[in-house]
Amino acid sequence: MTEPDEPDALLLGGPRDGTLFVAEDAAIVQLELDGLMQRYLRTTRSQEHHGRSLLVYVYDGTGDPAGSGPGLSTG
Repeated sequence: MTEPDEPDALLLGGPRDGTLFVAEDAAIVQLELDGLMQRYLRTTRSQEHHGRSLLVYVYDGTGDPAGSGPGLSTG
């Protein structure tokens, strides 16, 4: 069992690749970076990290947080 503040998930791909964090059962993680929203989606995969199984969130793209652009673009 993990401690409440102990990371239980991992971001893969995009600008935050390799970041560990506490997921709290989130399906989508959105992070603002340089004025753009970076979106990561939860997968059914897990990855071992220092003997613990972490949830995997994969990079889904970038979008304008104000919603004034064409939306999220993958890449």
